[in-house]
Parts: sequence; C-alpha cells; structure tokens
Amino acid sequence: MTALLLLRHGPTAWNEEGRLQGRSDQPLSAAGRNAVAQWRLPAEAAAAAWICSPLKRARETAEILRRRLPAGGPRPTALAQDARLIEADWGAWEGQRLDDLRAAGGSAMAANEARGLDFRPPNGESPRAVQKRVLPWLREQAGEDRDVVAVTHKGVIRAIYALASGWDMRDRPPVKLKPARAHRFALAADGRPSVAALNIALDGA
Repeated sequence: MTALLLLRHGPTAWNEEGRLQGRSDQPLSAAGRNAVAQWRLPAEAAAAAWICSPLKRARETAEILRRRLPAGGPRPTALAQDARLIEADWGAWEGQRLDDLRAAGGSAMAANEARGLDFRPPNGESPRAVQKRVLPWLREQAGEDRDVVAVTHKGVIRAIYALASGWDMRDRPPVKLKPARAHRFALAADGRPSVAALNIALDGA
C-alpha cells in the first residue's frame, strides 16, 4: 500500500483572526513561518514524493519543510503542485467568521451544517464535492511506486479522513484532528484511504 502523509499549511493572518479562507490566496503570517520552521517530519518524508496545493500558504509551508529535511539522507523529488488539493470553496462566506455566520444565520445555518457531507456555503463547495475531486488524485498516488507527502488544507484533510473512517460529518469526528500535526493514511490500489496514524506530533509543535 502507498503511504500518504497529510499536513495542513501553517498559520496565516486570517487563521489568527478566525476567518474562512477557502480559495482566497493568503500567505503564511510571520508567526506562521516561524511555527513551520520548528516542525520536523517523520523520517520517511525525506524519500517521499512531495505534492502541495497551489495556494501560497501551502506552497510556503512545503518549501520551508523541505529545507529542514535532514542533510545527507535521501532527497525528495521536486515539489509538485496539484489543484485538486486546493481548499474547499467557501463561496460567499470567504473572509467571514464562522461564529458571525452562525449568529446571523440562526436555524437556517444550523440546518445547513447538520447536512454533514452535503453542507454547502452559498456559491461554495460541499465536503462531498471535495471528496469527489480528491478521489481521482488518491487513485493516481496509489498507482505510483512511492510514498507521498501532501501539504494541503483542513477541508481536504477532513474530507479524506471522512472517506477513511466513514464519518458523515453530521457530528464530531471519531478522532479530533489537531492543528500542527501530521496524519498518515494507507491507500489501497483503488485509492481508497484507511487510517494508519492520526495527530503525529511534529517536534516543536
């Protein structure tokens, strides 16, 4: 089986303000760059293929981490980008705070969130739609004879975790995915993920 190590990008100013980023191309904040520079990945990351979302915050995170890989060991391939790893589209809600949307939306917002995998912002993308675009990418990785490190976004990682665990997103996840952690999945030949290890601590995280 192919081993897939997933990481969320480091913090941005919008993260620190609690704003929904989605497709908005926010860079890492100064604090975010400093935080990522303290992370250390599991040893197998050095020999893996590296792929990231094309958004600045994911690219910057991947580039910082690659510079911190141990010297003298196997070197990863060139950093590839894949648009299928981009964050879920929050549509009309991008740049807003979820707490504000809940306060303004009342029961209608609560009913939308209760749809789980089919929760969708206005003109945005549901978690189920994220799964649909990520599954072909997972199948492609399963067909390659190497392990993969992917630097992506919270929405993508949650969508893959839901595929692996059967979580329908109508309630809390079986295991909370913590920030500044890595998550390892095993990919079957058809690309279907299974959980190998969640919330892998990064040195300094």
